[in-house]
Amino acid sequence: QVQLVESGGGSVQPGGSLRLSCAASETINNLFSMAWYRQGPATQRELVAIIFTGGARTTAESVKGRLTISMDNAKRTVYLQMNSLKPEDTAVYYCNADTVSPGRNYWGQGTQVTVSS
Repeated sequence: QVQLVESGGGSVQPGGSLRLSCAASETINNLFSMAWYRQGPATQRELVAIIFTGGARTTAESVKGRLTISMDNAKRTVYLQMNSLKPEDTAVYYCNADTVSPGRNYWGQGTQVTVSS
């Protein structure tokens, strides 16, 4: 069973930066995409950014220009570089991986990001 392990969360002041990492425990066969989601204190889980194995990526409008997703295939790791953080970015951030043939969906345990002065 593939496990996704997130790291890099923490507390930061507004305007600060963090880099989240998500490492897969083993090679994910038939990987289609990896993504970051987040869930704030009183909100539903939402997609932050997604990157496809072909290289294309999409970022939510609310974080465009501040949060960037990237992937290192050799390290089986996906990153989320977070710059110019705002209090509304406070959330638990979850890593996700999707496969095809068969279709499977994997989730990490989440990492807390708190932006506060």
